[in-house]
Amino acid sequence: MESPPHPLRIANFRAYWAARFAMTLAQNGMIIVIGWQTYTIARTTMSPAGAAAQLGLIGLLQFVPLFISTPVTGLVADRFDRRLITRCTVALQVLCALILALATYEGWMTLPVLFSVAVLLGVGRAFVGPAFSSLAPNLVPREVLPTAIALSSISWQVGTIIGPAIGGFAYSIAPSAAYFLATALFGAALVCLMLIGPVPRTTRISDAHPLRQIADGLAYVGQNKMILGTITLDLFAVFLAGTSAVLPIYAHDILHVGPKGLSLLAGAPAVGAAVTALFFSFRPIKTNVGPKMLGAVFVYGSATVMFGLSTAMPLSLIALVIAGAADMFSVYIRQSLIQLYTPDEMRGRVGAVSQLTISASNELGEAESGFLASMLGPVGAVLVGGGGAIVVTILWTYLFPGIRNAKTFDPPATRQDASDIEMEAAR
Repeated sequence: MESPPHPLRIANFRAYWAARFAMTLAQNGMIIVIGWQTYTIARTTMSPAGAAAQLGLIGLLQFVPLFISTPVTGLVADRFDRRLITRCTVALQVLCALILALATYEGWMTLPVLFSVAVLLGVGRAFVGPAFSSLAPNLVPREVLPTAIALSSISWQVGTIIGPAIGGFAYSIAPSAAYFLATALFGAALVCLMLIGPVPRTTRISDAHPLRQIADGLAYVGQNKMILGTITLDLFAVFLAGTSAVLPIYAHDILHVGPKGLSLLAGAPAVGAAVTALFFSFRPIKTNVGPKMLGAVFVYGSATVMFGLSTAMPLSLIALVIAGAADMFSVYIRQSLIQLYTPDEMRGRVGAVSQLTISASNELGEAESGFLASMLGPVGAVLVGGGGAIVVTILWTYLFPGIRNAKTFDPPATRQDASDIEMEAAR
C-alpha cells in the first residue's frame, strides 16, 4: 500500500501553513508594539504604576470580545465554510494594522485609538482561531494528521515568539514600520487563504438547535479529562507566568535598554522555540508525551522566576530563551493531544474553548501582569507568576492522572482499535 504524502506536499496544506505563519507573525508583532506605545504614551502623563495599569487595560480590551463571543465562534466554525471565516477575519486584521500604521505615521496616535483597535483585534481573533485550528485536519489524510498538527502547531508557536522580535526591531527603525509590516503580513496571509481550494468536510453538520450544539461542545470538554486537563494547564500556567506585558517595563525602567533592547528581549524566546521546533522536525515526540509536557511547563515556570530575579541583560536573555524552548515543547504536545482526542464535528467548538483559555492566558494574563506590576512592581509580579506556574504543574500532575500516564498521542480507543486489527490479522 502506498504511504500517504507528507502534509507539505499537499498544496492546500502548504497554503494553510504559510497563511497561519504570516498571520501569527503579524498578530504578535503588533502586540509587543501596541504594548510599548501604550506604556510610553501613558508615561508622558502618568506614573509608572498608572502606565502599568494601562498595559493591563489593553490586554483586557482584547480579551473581553473573545470571552463574550466564544460560544458563537466555535459553532460558526463547525457549521460554515472555515475558509470563508478565516478570509473575512484576516481581512479585518489587515484593516486594523493599516489604521495603526497611518495613525503612527501621521502623528495622531492616542490611547483611545489603541484601545479601539484592540477591541477590533479581539473580535477578529475570536472568530479566526477556531476556524484556523479546525481547518487543518480537513486538509490532509488522517494517517498524516499528527504530522500536520505538529507542523501547524510549530508555525503558530514559532510565529507567536518570533513575531514580537520582528515587531520590536521594525519599531526601532521607524515606529510606523512595525504596523506597515504587519499590514503586509496580514495581506500575504489573506492571499494564501484564497489559494486553498474546496475542502470536503468529514462529517455531516448537525441538525440540532444551535444552543444545543454549543452546550454539547462545552460538555464534551468538561467530560474529556485529557482535553480539560491540557487546556486548563496552559490556562493557569501561562496566565500566571507570562512576561510579555512587563517586557516594556523591564526594557524601560529595569534593564534600561530602550526599544532595541526590547526587541532582543522579545526575540529571546524565539531562539529557544526555533531550536526546539527544528529538533521536532527531525525527532518528533512519540513516547511519554504527558510527563514530558508536565516537565516542560515546570521548566517554563522556573525560567520565568530566573528572568524575574535577573538585573543583567545577558542572564535575562538566557532565561527567556529557556522559557521559549519549554513553551514550544509543551504547546507541541498539547495541541496534538487536543486535536487527536476531538472528533471533527466538535473541533470548532473545542477549538473555541481552547482559544479562550489561550487568550485568557495571554491577553487576560497581560492584564493580570500589568495590574499586579502596578501593585507589587514588575519583579514581584514576575516572581509570583513563575512560582504560581510551578505550583499549578505539581497540582495538575495529581488532579489529572491521565496526563501523566499518557504515553502516546493516540486516544485509548484508537490504540485499542489498532490492537484489535493487528490481532485479527494475526489470526
